[in-house]
Amino acid sequence: MENLEKAIAEIKEALPGMTLLEQEPLSAHCSFRIGGPARALAVPESVSSLAKICSILKDNELMPFVLGNGTNLLFPDEGLQELFLLSTEKLQNLFLLPDGAIYAEAGVSLSRLSSFAQQNGLQGLEFASGIPGSVGGGCFINAGAYGGEMKDVVESVVCLYAPDQGLYELSAEQCAFSYRKSMFNTHGGYVILSAVFRLQPGDKDEIAAKMREMNEKRRAKQPLELPSAGSAFKRPEGNFAGALIEQAGLKGFTVGGAQVSEKHAGFVVNVGGASSHDVYELMKQVRNTVYEKSGVQLEPEVIILPPDYKLEDHSPKAHKNHITVNAGFEQEKKEE
Repeated sequence: MENLEKAIAEIKEALPGMTLLEQEPLSAHCSFRIGGPARALAVPESVSSLAKICSILKDNELMPFVLGNGTNLLFPDEGLQELFLLSTEKLQNLFLLPDGAIYAEAGVSLSRLSSFAQQNGLQGLEFASGIPGSVGGGCFINAGAYGGEMKDVVESVVCLYAPDQGLYELSAEQCAFSYRKSMFNTHGGYVILSAVFRLQPGDKDEIAAKMREMNEKRRAKQPLELPSAGSAFKRPEGNFAGALIEQAGLKGFTVGGAQVSEKHAGFVVNVGGASSHDVYELMKQVRNTVYEKSGVQLEPEVIILPPDYKLEDHSPKAHKNHITVNAGFEQEKKEE
């Protein structure tokens, strides 16, 4: 804690105009609307200020937790008093590159990104129009819906890597995207800063119609009216988590203020006053019951905090496109 307090003081002195929230309720920064206070939450307005924060934290032997839109996180009720949180929400640059690709910083929402693509007559991001996350979070977990995934449209990702204080531009292949995975959540140490998207020309009206169709399906089938973190469990191979949960008789199952959605069994929703313990206990019982009845072990898609933090050396120094700058940290996703 002494190092954390020292780092906070140094960051305040180095970046006096930056938003630095102390004892900020984490419930205000996640879609579950659950979570106690964070000791410190910084909201830098540029990559350079983000890198400065990370440099100060590294000097104090600290690692921040990087926060996007918080749409797939479960924060603890007691908060996070021993961590420094770093939000990318103000990294909002979004524009067309000369070759027709789209450049988007980590804080850009996927809905804004997909709308921008449609307005410029570019197709391929329709699936993302209703995903509530950001570019950074979407790349982190290889977000997807309705048959589309980030790996289908990402050309490259720029990220900071903590151990060698390096900035890297990684190709989609180097990002190692797979179902709800990437090198960013299988290895620690990364902060996603931006991505380039390569799309195909299309008719603006047809693209808009496809986006409306997907979003209408989403509204009809998903409990968007209640706080949740999206799909609670990953899709098991050859099956669907929601179907297995419903077949196990758990639709509507409730623990405290947490409930298996009555609209879509793949979602856990906050029906009012849910605690992180309520959600965790409900998910644990759902996993156990589904396993008992079907033999399928569901894997959480929600990131349950605090995770096990690691900072392993998986440096991409071998990549030819290395650029040296200050770097930051990224937490490793916990999977039960």
